[in-house]
Amino acid sequence: MTIAVTILGSTGTIGVNTLDVIARHPERFSVFALTAHRNVDGLFAQCETWNPRYAVMVDQAAAEDLARRCRAAGLATEVLAGAEALAEVAAHDEVRYVMAGIVGAAGLLPNLAAARAGKRVMLANKESLVMSGQLFMDAVRESGAELLPIDSEHNAVFQCLPSRFGDGLSKVGVERILLTASGGPFRSRPIESLAEVTPAQAVAHPNWVMGRKISVDSATMMNKGLEVLEACWLFGTTPAQVEVVIHPQSVIHSMVQYVDGSVLAQLGNPDMRTPIAYALAWPERCAAGVQRLDLFSVRHLDFEEPDYDRFPCLRLARDAMSAGGTAPAILNAANEVAVAAFLDEKIRYTDIPRLVGLALEQVAARPAQDLDTILADDFAARDAVERALSHGVR
Repeated sequence: MTIAVTILGSTGTIGVNTLDVIARHPERFSVFALTAHRNVDGLFAQCETWNPRYAVMVDQAAAEDLARRCRAAGLATEVLAGAEALAEVAAHDEVRYVMAGIVGAAGLLPNLAAARAGKRVMLANKESLVMSGQLFMDAVRESGAELLPIDSEHNAVFQCLPSRFGDGLSKVGVERILLTASGGPFRSRPIESLAEVTPAQAVAHPNWVMGRKISVDSATMMNKGLEVLEACWLFGTTPAQVEVVIHPQSVIHSMVQYVDGSVLAQLGNPDMRTPIAYALAWPERCAAGVQRLDLFSVRHLDFEEPDYDRFPCLRLARDAMSAGGTAPAILNAANEVAVAAFLDEKIRYTDIPRLVGLALEQVAARPAQDLDTILADDFAARDAVERALSHGVR
């Protein structure tokens, strides 16, 4: 019998790559549910190919359109609508694995539902841990769920740690985690010219193929700041034990340094199918369709310290970590609104960290004791940035 998989965000980069890996192993995996926000064309094409039990669209009008197309095509797929439907297909009794590929805070509730239902949660949505780290990890522990990271950096760390790292990193001799970052498209661009960066330039990542929002986050290195937070929850460590290393080639995906002087690294071509295949097959491995790494063509590997003047978002993320409580949720929410405004050409690239900093100043962080508190401060941060935008703050 095949393993039933729900893919949250199936029309995005992670979802498409997950389907590519699954297609290579039809004897092992089957698609139970596919979801998207409002990409009707993309989800309909996937339904035609995979004929899932359920298809979910968050947008009601898009769901109605998809349902009409599925009926006309004679598909048996049942179309559901709304955020609650995402949680339903993530926690369904027949599902064993959930690919958490929805970008941003919108992925929190279905991911949490999957964790509470004891699924294997393949987490590509770092915001779930950034916003609700303790609540999410408690849900994983209490339900017996499996939490496997999909971000290439965290997946690399996972591969370089001993299986009993959950007992505590110090007990297995880990000194620190080294998260690599490419530095994005503006690693060497003059700082004084960053105000003129266009959305098209910001989404043109030199190594990875990603969605627009995460590409901007990579350029500002907010993505790396969020990943430091994610690493702390995933591996039970502190921000002081997680160091960011600029590695332009994106060949080493991250490293773990041990007290005996050893540094273990995971290398590979920059292709998200590698961590996806690893999570699907774990503790085994399966073919992912990824081109073999040719070290002779790589020739050299470079490393640099991050420049906080060039990447102020990385400093803001560190500040939010130090503040704790709901500060990371405030940081993430403000960044989502600011990045959307930049992509819509309403603000400059350099306004992104300024607006995030404004939200962190205006919304007081408090203990992240429950989901309602976290969501309330998420809303307050979005509101603070929206008000700043409405007043023409740039």
